[in-house]
Amino acid sequence: MTIANIHGRAEIVQTTLDLCRCQALTKAFHTTMSEQQTALGQKEVGRERRKMNIKKLIDLSMPLTSQTPVYPGDPKPHLEPIATFSADGYHVSRLVLGSHSGTHVDAPFHFCEHGWRLDDVPLTYFLGRGVVIDATGKTEGEAVTMTDAAVYMPKLSPGTIVLFHTGWSSYVGTERYFRHPYVAPDVIEAMLERGVRTFFIDALNIDPPDGSSFRAHELILGANGVIGENFANFDQIDFDDPYIIALPLSLPGCDGSPVRAVAVQWE
Repeated sequence: MTIANIHGRAEIVQTTLDLCRCQALTKAFHTTMSEQQTALGQKEVGRERRKMNIKKLIDLSMPLTSQTPVYPGDPKPHLEPIATFSADGYHVSRLVLGSHSGTHVDAPFHFCEHGWRLDDVPLTYFLGRGVVIDATGKTEGEAVTMTDAAVYMPKLSPGTIVLFHTGWSSYVGTERYFRHPYVAPDVIEAMLERGVRTFFIDALNIDPPDGSSFRAHELILGANGVIGENFANFDQIDFDDPYIIALPLSLPGCDGSPVRAVAVQWE
């Protein structure tokens, strides 16, 4: 073997060693980067989890019982046992109610023959950032006007859930509950123009109590929005930017549904 061949082989061996070292360093680098990314990802997940912790939870629903107030002519809720532990070894109850019993939402089909039915309404309409409109100064049959609502308008945008706080849920069980305030049509029109499609109220009806007009229903449901009525405990929302959840039952083709509604304050 010549000296040149020896030198040639030595160079090949050296090149191979250098390549191996490079590959090893590259692998170590990528392993370190992967570990760092995993650690960062876990930290981000941790941050998100911390953000989603519930600080306060307010129940916005009235109890469903045979005493729950209903709009005149609607079926009254009724709950009765059909199996008992003593007789059958388990409990089962029969629940009879209307689609607008208790705390509930109206789908557009409620007032619009060709409007969205309950299962057509995106579930995102039933949860989102809430803005509470203070209308607690209103009396029986009095309208919530633009004067009352104007200060809140800049806070409204698509996806906002408007909560009209009349304080009328405190009259549940009395005749006064049926003589509630209502929301003036021009207020609804202005809010619809700002992209709002979800309107909740702590009263029996968003329209006048005497049944003389259903203009708010026609405007909101005509825009494929949703209305929620018979809500409660708006006075307990004592924090900014409440996150509202009011999911309906899965009732294909229906015009409305009872809901279990809550307001959430995140940490």
